Amino acid sequence: MAPSPRLAPRLAHAAYLVVLLAATAAFVYPLLWLVSASLKPKSEVFDNRLIPRHVQWSNFVEVWQAGPVLRWLLNSVTVGIMAATAVTISSALVAFGFAYFRFRFRGLLFGLVLSTMMLPGAVTMIPVYLIWNRIGLVDTQVPLWGQNLFGTAFYIFLLRQFFLGVPRELFEAARVDGCGYFGLFRRIALPLCRPALVIVFVFELKASWSDLMKPLIYLQTPEYFTMPRGLKQIIDSYALSGEYHWEIAMAATLIATLPMIIAFAFAQRHILDGIATSARQG
Repeated sequence: MAPSPRLAPRLAHAAYLVVLLAATAAFVYPLLWLVSASLKPKSEVFDNRLIPRHVQWSNFVEVWQAGPVLRWLLNSVTVGIMAATAVTISSALVAFGFAYFRFRFRGLLFGLVLSTMMLPGAVTMIPVYLIWNRIGLVDTQVPLWGQNLFGTAFYIFLLRQFFLGVPRELFEAARVDGCGYFGLFRRIALPLCRPALVIVFVFELKASWSDLMKPLIYLQTPEYFTMPRGLKQIIDSYALSGEYHWEIAMAATLIATLPMIIAFAFAQRHILDGIATSARQG
């Protein structure tokens, strides 16, 4: 017996909700496991129970005693904001140039910029280190964000697509009124593409916040460590003593994760607007 016309949409909607709930549970489970593990004693960290049998709040106290966690967090915030701001502004300037100006070999030059995405990071790691070492900025936080002053190919591509979606008539009308090129960029392009700028900023903030490789290469002084580099030092110190305190590592990881969750909570509306806008343009 075939289902009634009214029952079929309800069944489809119920199936959609089941799939959505299953996907949500798959994504949320690792975070719930991390929260649970950070509250457990050492002997119960890997028992896979989401509700701890014994809650041990002292794990977080020991994290703060294991190193200057607050300073590491502030260093991560500083480096993350500097890196995100630098790459957003520089990539937006380059992207606006490729979107607005018409010049010879523009397509070829843009293709060369995109081709840099094909280079693995390991290829440029040593030459870039030698450059920073030559100018005496190793063991400072400048190399962690200074490279972003020259833009990033992926962000340039993303922002260029948004700038191309802005009607050219707006720019031409502003030019007739005497607006300069930088005025076009600052007064028209940037306000109309704010969701894309927020996406670039949040993406780079997250990438810089969770980056371990650069701090591991350029930083030797614990005072300059970012949170991922500090976490590695805490774990290494326990490894040298022969005792792996994973409950402390889980608590420290949760402390490092919470700021990114908060940042996404505040920026999610702009991120969704940017994704919706790019979908309409596509």
